Amino acid sequence: MAACHVACLRDVGFTMDQTVSASCLSHQNVAFAGGLTLECGFHLAPVEVAYRTYGTLSPRHDNAILICHALTGDQYVAETHPLTGKPGWWSRLVGPGLPIDTDRFFVICINVLGGCMGSTGPRSLRECPGGGREPWGTDFPPITIRDMVQAQKLLIDHLGITKLFAVLGGSMGGMQVLQWAATFPEMVFAAIPIATSPFHSAQNIAFNEVSRQAIFADPQWHGGRYWEHDAIPARGLAVARMMAHITYLSEEALNRKFGRRVRKAPQGNGANPGSLFGEMFEVESYLRHQGSTFVRRFDANSYLTITRAMDYFDLGADYEGDLSRPFRGTRTRFCIISFSSDWLFPTSQARLLALALNRVAANVSFVEIESDKGHDAFLLDEPDLDRTIRGFVAGAAEHARIA
Repeated sequence: MAACHVACLRDVGFTMDQTVSASCLSHQNVAFAGGLTLECGFHLAPVEVAYRTYGTLSPRHDNAILICHALTGDQYVAETHPLTGKPGWWSRLVGPGLPIDTDRFFVICINVLGGCMGSTGPRSLRECPGGGREPWGTDFPPITIRDMVQAQKLLIDHLGITKLFAVLGGSMGGMQVLQWAATFPEMVFAAIPIATSPFHSAQNIAFNEVSRQAIFADPQWHGGRYWEHDAIPARGLAVARMMAHITYLSEEALNRKFGRRVRKAPQGNGANPGSLFGEMFEVESYLRHQGSTFVRRFDANSYLTITRAMDYFDLGADYEGDLSRPFRGTRTRFCIISFSSDWLFPTSQARLLALALNRVAANVSFVEIESDKGHDAFLLDEPDLDRTIRGFVAGAAEHARIA
C-alpha cells in the first residue's frame, strides 16, 4: 500500500469528511541515517526530524530559541497550519516584535519523536523482513521524553548550534524543557518550563489510561493495524481527545463558556425532540467538535506512544527521588510558570521544582499567574504570561549579551 494511501484513510462510522494525513504533506526535515539508541535499548534508524524555523541565525549562532510543543501540538508554532488552516498555536507569542521576537531570535520548533507530522513515529514506514515497507504501528518502540530530546539534539547539532539561548514550552513541552536542562545543561542558557511538572502524577497517568482504553475499545482499532482495513479508530480517538480536553480546562472556564446552555435538537427528518438525547448541552457539542477535528490531524498510534512517554517522565527516578540532583551545578537560568486554576499540572508541582532548584543554588524565578482558564491558559490569550515571557527573555538576553 502506498505511503500516502496508508495515511489518508477514509473514516468509517464517524461524522466527518475524509481524513487528511500529515504523511501527504511535505515537511522541512532532516534524516539521520545513524539514528539513535533509545532508553529502552532499541536502536532506531534512520530517524527523521521534522521542524520549522523562524527568524535568522546570528553569525555567532548565539540567538537560537527552541520551542517544545505539547502532546497534541506540532512544529507549526507561528504560521498557518497546513492541515487545519488555523494560525500557529503560539502565533500571539512568536513573531516580529512579539515576546519571542523573530527579528532578534532564531526560533526552532520540532515535531517530537513519535509524532505524526513528519518526525519518525508509528505512522512512519519501515522495512519489512519479507521485503516491502509498512507502517510501524504498535511495533514502534516505547520512547521517553529523554528520547525526544535526544532526537531534537540531532537537529540542533546539524544546524551548527552549540548553545541554545533558551528552551521553552508548556505541558509536555515543559517536560522537554526540563529534560534539556538536566541532560545538556551546558547547552541551555535559559529555560522556561510552563504549566508542567518534574514527573507525571498518578492522576495524570490514570487520565491517559482512560483515553488509551477508549482507543482500544473502538471496533476499528484492529489491534493497531487499522490501515490494513482502510479504517481508523476515529470514535475511540475522538473520545480520548474529549476526555483529555476536559482536563485542560477549569470548572470556572467551562461554566463561563458554556454554563448549562442547551442547543435545541433539529426539527424534521424524523427527529424526536422528546427523546433522551434529542437535544445537546453546549459543552457536549464543544467536546464532540474537539474530538472530530482532532481525528482529522492526529494518528491514534502516535497518541498512544506519546501519552506513554509522558507517563514515564520522572526526573528524580534515577536519583532516589531527589529532584535537585539532576540540576546540580547547573548554570542555566530558570523561569518556572504555573497557573492558579491548573489542576492537571498544579502550582504545587511547580513549587516542588522551584524548591529543588533552590537546593542546588540555581538561578530560578517562579511565577504563579492568576487565571481561571485552567491548564490551557498557556495556549490562550493570557496577557500576564506574555509579559512574563517578554520580561524574562529580555533580561536573559541582556545577560547573554545578545544583540
